Amino acid sequence: MEIKITYRRTNRLSMRVVNNGDLHISAPHLTPRCAIDQFIRDNEAWIKAAMRRQIDYNNQRARFYGQLPLGTREQVQAAYIRIDAMIQPMLRKYTALMGVRPSRIVYKPIVSRWGACNKRTGEINFSLYLLLLPEWCVEHVVVHELAHLIEANHGPKFHALLDRFYPRWKEARKATREAVRGGVPAV
Repeated sequence: MEIKITYRRTNRLSMRVVNNGDLHISAPHLTPRCAIDQFIRDNEAWIKAAMRRQIDYNNQRARFYGQLPLGTREQVQAAYIRIDAMIQPMLRKYTALMGVRPSRIVYKPIVSRWGACNKRTGEINFSLYLLLLPEWCVEHVVVHELAHLIEANHGPKFHALLDRFYPRWKEARKATREAVRGGVPAV
């Protein structure tokens, strides 16, 4: 475990355990190192528990994403074919309903997000790992990314678009999160 200390304009010490298990501490400017060391000692039980939770979470994510074999060129090609066959009908349906047209659709083995939209270029990227989700959750991601062609941010106008074109979006988002955590998504 590495400890990273960042001095900033804040009134108190705070800490968090990041994805790789390192400890990041934010401290007010001019806080002496001995005060930071004492803060770490005082919170040792919390740090250990947070590290265990982070390890468990990382293991759950690895198990989830490990379900889709992408180790060979053939496996990747098969995944591209399957995801395109699933997403293209959804795109046809919702581009017509929403009055939008992406300039390009790209599929990538992304684990940090399910999709991404560049409103300026009109390009939408979808994760190959959507194949691990129920189709109704994938449909939510498709509508979500298409909505970004209309509204770039996640403000009230964006959520109104989701409410209009995919009213089950909150339920789908929750089921997607549960699937990654090892739960059984609702159908």
